[in-house]
Amino acid sequence: MQEGIKIAIIGAGSTYSPELMEGFINHKNDIPLKELYLMDIDDRKLNIVGGLCQRMFKHAEMDTDVVLTKDLDLALKDASFVCAQIRVGKLPARVKDEKIPAKYGLLGQETNGIGGFFKGLRTIPVILDICKRMEKLCPDAWLINFSNPSGMIAEAVLNNSPIKMIGLCNVPINSVDSVRRQLNLPKEAFVEYMGLNHLAWITKVEYQGKDYLEEAIKQGLDSGNMKNIPTLGFSKELIATCGAIPTSYLNYYYHKDKMVDKAIHAEKCRGEVCMEIEEQLLEIYSNSEVNTKPELLSKRGGARYSEVAINLIDAIYNDRQNIQVVNILNHGAMPFLGDNDAVEISAIIGKDGAKPIPIDPKFHNQSIIELIKTIKNYEKHAVKAAMTGSVHEAMYALMVNPLVFDYDKAYDCFFELLEAHREYLPQFKDAKKAEN
Repeated sequence: MQEGIKIAIIGAGSTYSPELMEGFINHKNDIPLKELYLMDIDDRKLNIVGGLCQRMFKHAEMDTDVVLTKDLDLALKDASFVCAQIRVGKLPARVKDEKIPAKYGLLGQETNGIGGFFKGLRTIPVILDICKRMEKLCPDAWLINFSNPSGMIAEAVLNNSPIKMIGLCNVPINSVDSVRRQLNLPKEAFVEYMGLNHLAWITKVEYQGKDYLEEAIKQGLDSGNMKNIPTLGFSKELIATCGAIPTSYLNYYYHKDKMVDKAIHAEKCRGEVCMEIEEQLLEIYSNSEVNTKPELLSKRGGARYSEVAINLIDAIYNDRQNIQVVNILNHGAMPFLGDNDAVEISAIIGKDGAKPIPIDPKFHNQSIIELIKTIKNYEKHAVKAAMTGSVHEAMYALMVNPLVFDYDKAYDCFFELLEAHREYLPQFKDAKKAEN
């Protein structure tokens, strides 16, 4: 085993970073971290968050060089793993993504609806630029992405870059463990998780040759809620209709009107709440006496994302050949999608990356299959729009997406959001609203 590796965190000013640091510290015997480069373009957040990260490593008495930098190339050079957790436009852009659509009766959310669409438009070109730099500076590195919308970014990178990349989300690990816990099953029980990022179902729960899914459906078993989603929950009837256990983000599809109404009438949107929590965290992080992860971070909505990231890096570095849920190319695992469609699925992880586990051939719920195919078509048009700046592709995407689906609302909202985000969308510099 080599003496130690270099890992780069892009977007290290994120207030989530201390959780990731805690993960590296707890797994110091599995991941020999010699150099950790924390890169961000925000001076204030890099210095505050990065300062805490440095103190955490010092407190843990780890012999790791923790370097703070605004230089992306310096961070990438000779890295073995690159973790991307960027938010283009930061939280004020998220607030616009949530509030502007509400004026049109549309869903504005971080990854779903027209709000999530605009986050994708802003983020995909930046991630692809990171990939181009990786080709020159660390061509053998793995890109581990937790930037949202994770599935759409995986769709873009895996089909347009030679870089080795795996997308992550913290919903699967929380959902899978919740189901195991409710069924009193050990961690060895296999839970088949399939779909797209933030559009996924649990379709099998198997232990010692027995499938517990039917029992779970009869119980009306829920997959658990995420703190960042104002969920309504799923009835036993809905779960029975699915023939599978829906994960939390499906609230936006199965309870669309109620979720839009909640968003429209909320006193504060989630982005505003996150801004308040972020400022509280930054104040705590600024205290030079703090050298461990503060408890308040758990309210930020990213519970266990560090665990997911560390598990993945550990499995690749040490060739664990264990099962994790990741965003990768389908390669026939879901027979109703193309081989090059990015999916979120249970996979075997080792030194060569992730190998998707084919879903049970008995799975045939057409409502789930058709919804997955619909959203995959949306994602493909959205990626094209992000890469080309085509208004037509943008409209194709929004007209396919069941959370938008209305041309007049989509068109007007698109151009208002475009104006609000112009500085982050140079690919749309020539886009103009048609005169009526």
